[in-house]
Amino acid sequence: MNMANEVLEITEFTRIYLAIFYSAVAAFYTVRIILMKRSNAGEIIFPGKRFCSTWWNHISFRFFRATIWLVCLCRLFLPAVDNYLGIVESLQMKAVILTGIVLLTLGFISTIMIHYKLGKQWRSGIDPNGPSELVSNGWYRYSRNPMFVCVAIAQFGFFLAMPSLFSLVCLMIGLYTLNSQALAEEKHLFILYPREYKDYCSHVRRWI
Repeated sequence: MNMANEVLEITEFTRIYLAIFYSAVAAFYTVRIILMKRSNAGEIIFPGKRFCSTWWNHISFRFFRATIWLVCLCRLFLPAVDNYLGIVESLQMKAVILTGIVLLTLGFISTIMIHYKLGKQWRSGIDPNGPSELVSNGWYRYSRNPMFVCVAIAQFGFFLAMPSLFSLVCLMIGLYTLNSQALAEEKHLFILYPREYKDYCSHVRRWI
């Protein structure tokens, strides 16, 4: 089998995989949030005041997550959509695409693991009344923002799995919003746990 056929086959596989993958992501977060709201009997989504930086982070991330899902679904049924995504032909290689799929999958699986490790403490955004305790064990022994690191890995994997100007824009905006949100959340934790969080920051890096 020549290289052109290999790329064609992996591209067709990726169309199916990405459509299923992002549908599973959408289903996971929808079910997870519904169940947690019932379990906690309260709100768990905190975008912040309208038009503040964290609100824009929340809106941007939701918009691009929904857009990625829709694009992946459209690619499955309408392959010609690729003509409008700015595909980077130099990265259309089997090894690159497979690496992207692996990173995308591992990033999401790791994110799920952290979700369940946090349990009822997990929140989307900054809860003005929380968290009830500073989490510094498990994944948080190695990074102050392990969930964001895993999301960033998954986003980079998406770029490699579907190398294009579209996925590059999604990656850049995703990294920017993750960094902006991390800074806002750390500021909140400094207020809640001034001494404890300062000590924690002194020996654990923001990312990796």
